[in-house]
Amino acid sequence: MNFDRPFDLTGKVAVITGGGGVLCSVLARALAQCGASVVVLDINLPAAEKVADEIRTQGGQAVAIQADVLDKESLLAAAQRITEAFGHMDILINGAGGNKKEATTSDELSFFDLPADAIRWVFDLNFMGTLLPSQIFGRYMVEQDSGCIINISSMAAFRPLTRTVAYSPAKAAVSNFTQWLAVHISQNYSDKIRVNAIAPGFFLTEQNRFLLVDERTGELTARGQAIIDHTPIGRFGDPEDLVGAVLWLLSDGASFVHGAVIPIDGGFSAFSGV
Repeated sequence: MNFDRPFDLTGKVAVITGGGGVLCSVLARALAQCGASVVVLDINLPAAEKVADEIRTQGGQAVAIQADVLDKESLLAAAQRITEAFGHMDILINGAGGNKKEATTSDELSFFDLPADAIRWVFDLNFMGTLLPSQIFGRYMVEQDSGCIINISSMAAFRPLTRTVAYSPAKAAVSNFTQWLAVHISQNYSDKIRVNAIAPGFFLTEQNRFLLVDERTGELTARGQAIIDHTPIGRFGDPEDLVGAVLWLLSDGASFVHGAVIPIDGGFSAFSGV
């Protein structure tokens, strides 16, 4: 390992699904700053192009590609474009995911009335949206006998959160799948491909803002305040708080870290409430 430059990603190609989003756009810019060529994959092409443009403006290398993580043909087409442009892919960050109001219990919508299509949408986006890219891009890593996959789990996978009926089980599935895939790839294909996950605590995103902030007043909701009260560091996470752990997991310094789910939560998972 090069201890002088432990996070040097020069020559690496990183594919980031959901790369146009709040959290993964920060990761995309960070990887580019470390020398990686970044493929910003998102169903929202303008959002992906905005991130790629920002990276190029700062002197990095990036391309934006529209892809639907729930559509295998879309992912196959993206993989073809990536290999044509770069010849290889070394990093996959499965960042596409999220929640929606219709799959969350509330005073207006009880558990018994939650629409099945909303629950299915959230579960599929988070779990299948991790599994399918791992199939498509993981195959290329197996062929080149090297690579690193990082999935995005959640605190909701450690302990189910109230109201998030679909999101918590979906993220628990992501954690379980991370462990399964790490073992499967090592036992059947290569010991040079690592699979891990990060489990962010509470970050304000467009998917959860409706739960944490009152849209009329801008003040924290009771739920938002409860989260702060149970986070020893005493704040929501900033997207930049994810960068260090991700760069570590991608580095040679984590060469024996495999099948792990790393909490990045300000101490939330360590706090019992008393």
